[in-house]
Amino acid sequence: MLKSKKPFVMGRVRVMEKITTGIAYECLRCGAKVFTEELELRGGEIKCTVCGYRVLKKIRPPVVKRVQAK
Repeated sequence: MLKSKKPFVMGRVRVMEKITTGIAYECLRCGAKVFTEELELRGGEIKCTVCGYRVLKKIRPPVVKRVQAK
């Protein structure tokens, strides 16, 4: 779900805050974070929204999996 808050002014640049939920991907060329909502808005094409590179890597969650040794 993509929600926008009120824009705030940072210096002379106007910035919109985005709250996104969903799967996050990282572009291997420029390192930008791309979310599934952005990909769906662009027609479902797998492409970085910043540089246009077509190789994205799924970002793993920061959860540590613990396995008990025997």
